[in-house]
Amino acid sequence: MQMKLELIPLPVSDVDRAIAFYADKLGFTKDVDVQPSDDIRIVQVTPEGSGCSVGFGTGLDVYAAEPGSVRGLHLVVEDLDEARAELVGRGVEVGEIHDFGGGVRGANFSDPDGNTFELQEMAWRRGATY
Repeated sequence: MQMKLELIPLPVSDVDRAIAFYADKLGFTKDVDVQPSDDIRIVQVTPEGSGCSVGFGTGLDVYAAEPGSVRGLHLVVEDLDEARAELVGRGVEVGEIHDFGGGVRGANFSDPDGNTFELQEMAWRRGATY
């Protein structure tokens, strides 16, 4: 049986601020931004090249967790130095690069609510294998 993880809900306190961070600062594509009723808003954004999106909004139980409570989502990049420099240039506060050993390096950052992410580079995933 094949299963594809395609959406991760993130709890945020301010939907418009989250859109500004994910779309403008991180460069994710805003795929969905709908408000089917006064109480419900659904937003979905996707990193370039990813088969998995993040979603946030209001009025649905899936968004009811404490804002900032999601930890350690990994964004795999081919070149960590380049990705980190680009995000820093866009105003994202990205931590220093750490070497985890075995050809894995990473650098972390968080969204405005404190949900955390790890940029991750794996030495064996370059070029055609990325």
